[in-house]
Formats: sequence, C-alpha cells, structure tokens
Amino acid sequence: MALINRQIHLVRRPRGEPTADCFALVEQPLGAPGPGQVLVRNEVLSLDPYMRGRMDDAKSYAQPQPLDAVMIGATAGEVLESNDPAFRPGDKFAAKFGLGWQTHAIVDARAIVKVDAARVPLSYYVGLLGMPGATAWYGTMKILEPAAGQTVAVTAATGAVGSIVGQLAKAHGARVVGIAGGAAKCDYAVRELGFDACVDYKAAGWKDALGAAAPGGIDRVFENVGGEIFDTLLARMNPFGRIAVCGLISGYNGTPMPIQNFRSVLVNKLRIQGFIISDHLELWPQAHRELADLVLAGRLKYRESAAEGLENAPAAFLAMLKGGNFGKQIVRL
Repeated sequence: MALINRQIHLVRRPRGEPTADCFALVEQPLGAPGPGQVLVRNEVLSLDPYMRGRMDDAKSYAQPQPLDAVMIGATAGEVLESNDPAFRPGDKFAAKFGLGWQTHAIVDARAIVKVDAARVPLSYYVGLLGMPGATAWYGTMKILEPAAGQTVAVTAATGAVGSIVGQLAKAHGARVVGIAGGAAKCDYAVRELGFDACVDYKAAGWKDALGAAAPGGIDRVFENVGGEIFDTLLARMNPFGRIAVCGLISGYNGTPMPIQNFRSVLVNKLRIQGFIISDHLELWPQAHRELADLVLAGRLKYRESAAEGLENAPAAFLAMLKGGNFGKQIVRL
C-alpha cells in the first residue's frame, strides 16, 4: 500500500491579510526513493514571517511561492528509506533549504544533512540552529557589532530571532532594550532573557516608556517590525548608530509604513543595512557552532510555540503574523 503524503498548498494569493482559504490540505501517494534518494518523514516544520512576503506575486529577493504547490518552509525529521550510503533508516536530518509544509518527501540525499538530535532537540535545527539562529547571529555580530557602553534596541524581542539578538548583545556588554507586544512577553525578556528593559508597544504611553528605558539614546537597532515602532526608534538614535534591517512585518499585509523621522539618518550619520541570511551561507556553520556552544553551556535561552498537526499549520501561521506566538513558532507533524 502506497504511503500517503499530506501537504498544505497555497491556492490563493492574499489581498492584504491572509486568510485560511488561501491554503488547502492535499493528499498524494508516494512512491519509492530512486538511486541517491531518501524517503523522509518530516517531524517538525518552521513557520516564519518571510513566508508572508513569498505569498505575493511581487518582485522580491526570492521567487514567489507558486500556487497549487507545497508551501515553502524549513523542516527536520527522520529518514525512513535510503538509497544513498550517507544515510540509514532512523537517521535524523535537517533539510538544507526546507521541504515545505508536508509530512513526507522523496529527495536527493544531498538535500538533507544528518543532525544529532541527542545533543539538542530536533526542533532547534529549524530555529536556533537553522535560519533564524543564523539570522540573529549575522545581524548582531557582523552588522551591529555591539560593545560595552552601547544601548541596543531589539524589536520583536521575544521572537525566534530577536530573543537571540538580545542575548548576544548582552554577552558583549551592551545595554539591551527589547520591544514586544504584551506584559507577559516583556516580563520574559527581562526576567528570563536578561534584557535590561522591555517596552510593551501595546500599552498606552509606550513611546515615553522607550525614552525612559534608553535615556541616553540608542546606538544599535535590530529591526524586525518596521512601521511606527521603527520610526520612533529613528528619532532616538545616537550619532553614528547602526541599524540592521531583518524584517518589516508590520507592512507585510500591505499596510503603509510612513517614516517621519528619516532626517535622523542624515543628522546622526546612521548606517542602515538590510540583509538576507541566504546571501551568507558560508557563515552558517560558524554561527550555529557558536550558538550551540552557548546553549549547551546554559548561556543562551530559547523558547518555542508549538502547534500540533499539519492541518493546524495555516492557523498557527496566521496567528504568528499577529504576534500570537511566544518564541519560535513550529508545527509538530
């Protein structure tokens, strides 16, 4: 009897905010792996904000997600059958570029890497030791270069990327101010992650709170959100400050992002650099090695939000875009 593969396809491009009817659950039979191929079962799927941008048929740094095809996404899991000597049934793997929103796949063995799920949880290989971790490490270490005496602001501070950025900046002696949505997330940033302060942008008077949290101004910004929060941070930058632009999630659904304080770029001689971590694949091993060492030494904390079952991936994704996740959003398949 053929193995049935369950997939989530993108069947309609959203206009503004995505809805559940943009996705469809599809079942397809799977054959057997050919020479040099492996049959795998995905055990964990990563959900990330960049996926929203790929849903649009618009020019970007990557090709749009095709319609009526498996949604893109990073995965990790177990090898079920192998026709390649590098893998055996039972081996745990992470897909180099993701196998998408599906329970199984037949791929060339070169598309996956063997991982040690006994050393760290398998889910970490799509988060802390995957694209989000490399993103946080590169933006912090190669663009911001935080140092003692500096104040670093991090938006989406308790998310998969922001939480790592803040801890790395603290490890290099900086004062870290997080910006997050909700008192619980801000409390976590300070009490668990070790941030010096965290501003709840959903609370009244958050702009005044930001000023109180960074009375000497801001030297570095790791930007995940954009919009009004980014504009407010621009106005508080110190001369020769740096800004790493990782994401602009507030505008992913087409919401305008007016900037009133761009003059600060000139007045304060700011350096703003956008980056896409896939341009720096050669640095991923170093990033993941350093992050793994920090986790194993108990010096880096990491949190996940997990949905259960492939059929719940769309709902979890839509909730994540509204800040419903607490830490890295994954789906256990």
